[in-house]
Amino acid sequence: MKKIMALVVLVLFAAGVAQARDYEVQKKAGDYDVKVSIDRNPPIVGDNNVTIEVKDKAGKPVTDAKVKVDYSMPPMPGMPPMNYKTDAALKGDVYKTTLGLSMGGSWNITVRISRGGKTSRLKFTVDAR
Repeated sequence: MKKIMALVVLVLFAAGVAQARDYEVQKKAGDYDVKVSIDRNPPIVGDNNVTIEVKDKAGKPVTDAKVKVDYSMPPMPGMPPMNYKTDAALKGDVYKTTLGLSMGGSWNITVRISRGGKTSRLKFTVDAR
């Protein structure tokens, strides 16, 4: 009986840890390795805090770029498309911003990194609930 209770506690703990993880996307954007983390998994309707790590080819943090995030939901019958933009501010070695997702569903997100006259893009989709 004790073994069963210990197993149940372990499973519940593991489920809680799995839910607590951030939503993460790691991709190449031009010459950069980029990791985007959203503090909710899945993202929610409302404010979602976003952290963007940008690293150069040597793996060093890039702290002299302008980072912008465009996020949109395609048009649906009877509704216009929703398009939003936000600037990410440098905090330490990462860039931070907030995405205000106004409704549940699929959102297209583009992170634009501008540095030295070049702009690199990273695109991904999230499903807000």
